[in-house]
Amino acid sequence: MNCPPPDFSREHPDPHAEGYPPLAVDRQRVIHSAAFRRLQYKTQVFVARGGDHFRSRLTHTLEVASLARTIAQTLGLNADLAEVVALAHDLGHPPFGHAGERALHKCMKKHGSRFEHNEHTLRVLTVLEHPYPEFRGLNLTAAVRACLRTHTTPHDHPETARHEAPPLEGQAVAQADQLAYAIHDLQDGLHAGLLDPGRLMDVELWRACYAGPTPPTRDDCLRWLRPTVERMVTLLIDDLKASSEQRRTGSAAGGAHSLVELSPAGQQRLDELTELLYAQVYKDREVVRLDDKAMRIVQEVFEAYVDKPHLMPDRFAERVPRDGKARVVADYVAGMTDRFCLTEHARLFEPTIDL
Repeated sequence: MNCPPPDFSREHPDPHAEGYPPLAVDRQRVIHSAAFRRLQYKTQVFVARGGDHFRSRLTHTLEVASLARTIAQTLGLNADLAEVVALAHDLGHPPFGHAGERALHKCMKKHGSRFEHNEHTLRVLTVLEHPYPEFRGLNLTAAVRACLRTHTTPHDHPETARHEAPPLEGQAVAQADQLAYAIHDLQDGLHAGLLDPGRLMDVELWRACYAGPTPPTRDDCLRWLRPTVERMVTLLIDDLKASSEQRRTGSAAGGAHSLVELSPAGQQRLDELTELLYAQVYKDREVVRLDDKAMRIVQEVFEAYVDKPHLMPDRFAERVPRDGKARVVADYVAGMTDRFCLTEHARLFEPTIDL
């Protein structure tokens, strides 16, 4: 695919980046950021599920980055740019996955604002991370910031839909994001015992790629899981390549917002899998119960700090006169890991916890 050369300029003069490849600098800054490290203790789907093998927000990010590189290389795009964007795309996620995001959004709406993790990612990268004395933020290249500014997936709030045409590498990351979600939640759902093998065989994408015994037991699905999901990824990326080439040459409907997309048939296959995940994984009674509990914890922590902002660390409390209580508290809570948020909730509300 032909696309304009990326803009590697930076917002601030940056002596620390001089003489180095721009995207290598960006990649290093993202993976060495405190926000990136905290992703290892932030929920993807399963809150406190009782196992260390389920995806965290960090492993999701790494899987998106791997897929984004593959997709970008397949389409002849800048794979280094796609990888950096993928590594940074979820830095704004709060604790407890989308349940935590819904809780913070509900809290911020009471204060006439909103919380959306893609928007907060940019805030993390341009304001909240500040490892250099000369400027706030990580001072990433304009190319990376343009992709992140326009990043969106079906999991995001509809009211925060982006109207700016995403760069092609940004579109590749968005596709990698939705593919990674479905593929790894399928794997985690099977390992958690939530997906019914019979229902799974009704999903065309799974049925086309599964080569094990039929009708399958759960053990059969697990035994054949890795080769099946590898075939699924190959099938979807092949579809994405063919569809994107058609869009580029104008032989399929689509505009500047949709040059990198699955074909209608490919998207339907993925959507069918996603519908099953919603029915049997995301809406599972235990998953929903834990999500509701997580939302309540996040809201209570938020409200406690809005009521008494001086209880936050000084570096946050001192920003209240400039940025307002609600936004600063949202910054603080969004940066928490699951376990730190639980600890803070206990410190704020449980009389027996050590102060």
